[in-house]
Amino acid sequence: MSSPSPRSLPIAAEPVLHGQTVVVIGGSSGIGLAVAGLARQAGAELVLVGRHAERLQAAAASLGGAGQVIADLSAADTVPGIFRGLSRIDHLVITAGTAQLLPLQDATAEALRQVLEERLVGPLLAIQAARSLLVPGGSITLTSGLLASRPIAAGAAVLAGAVAAVEAIARALALELAPLRVNAIAPGLVDTPLLDQLFGSAKAQTIEGAARSLPVARIGRAEDIARAMFALMTNPYITGETLYIDGGGRWG
Repeated sequence: MSSPSPRSLPIAAEPVLHGQTVVVIGGSSGIGLAVAGLARQAGAELVLVGRHAERLQAAAASLGGAGQVIADLSAADTVPGIFRGLSRIDHLVITAGTAQLLPLQDATAEALRQVLEERLVGPLLAIQAARSLLVPGGSITLTSGLLASRPIAAGAAVLAGAVAAVEAIARALALELAPLRVNAIAPGLVDTPLLDQLFGSAKAQTIEGAARSLPVARIGRAEDIARAMFALMTNPYITGETLYIDGGGRWG
């Protein structure tokens, strides 16, 4: 199941971001690329951040051009360089982060730290580095996940704890950084390249089973989450919120 390219997303975004700069960390594929596509349709100047140069180049080309920065949120020394050369940021979106399941009995201290570095420490360092460039009334959108409220048995404890902490961070930073707005999106199962990493050859079977269990009878697509992120970016009266976009996954 493939997601449409950002240019073919079935939504007509008005140019409400004309003249604004949107930085998307994790913008080379999946949800990050989809929200970058909506921001571009809305008139934004884009900076895409990712770990792989070729993927960034392909993503930027699909959007008709965008700034590109190679960085890894789990490598603290690369984070400040993400924003070098920028004079202002209107919206910061962070979608990067591992989706690896990690049974606690098999987890090394290094593996545990890796999850926390990618999901918590890296985003916090990025926000810290971007703080002086973010304009009043601008926004930060973080990424949590369905595991925060509905964990599964198969090795999800560490990741569930990390994404639940993201939601707490969003609430706290909405107060600490006001009038900047800080929100989080909590996606359910979404068909992005992360699923290949997570399920491998069992991906198709997993998707089919998950779709049967959901009230909407399908799993999510990147553009489903991108629409919600775009709404959080552009609605000036939303802050400190976590928006679950999971097809009814908490209730199904």
